[in-house]
Amino acid sequence: MPVRLKKLIGTFVLIVLVVVYALLATTIAVGFLGESSGWVHLAYFFFSGFLWVIPAMVVIKWMETPPKSKPSRAP
Repeated sequence: MPVRLKKLIGTFVLIVLVVVYALLATTIAVGFLGESSGWVHLAYFFFSGFLWVIPAMVVIKWMETPPKSKPSRAP
């Protein structure tokens, strides 16, 4: 697959990842941290803010891999 196509697909995947992750993290925070202190909220959003980086790194690494070259045929 050409790198340009990978980057296009990866861009859409990253956008969907960020939107879905933000909604999920906020929903969890509202559901479970409603009565918690500000420090608990700060810690939760600090760690959940960094957690999305792991799948994003996988997508970016996939986007940057060069296409596999086809082996040349010897006559």
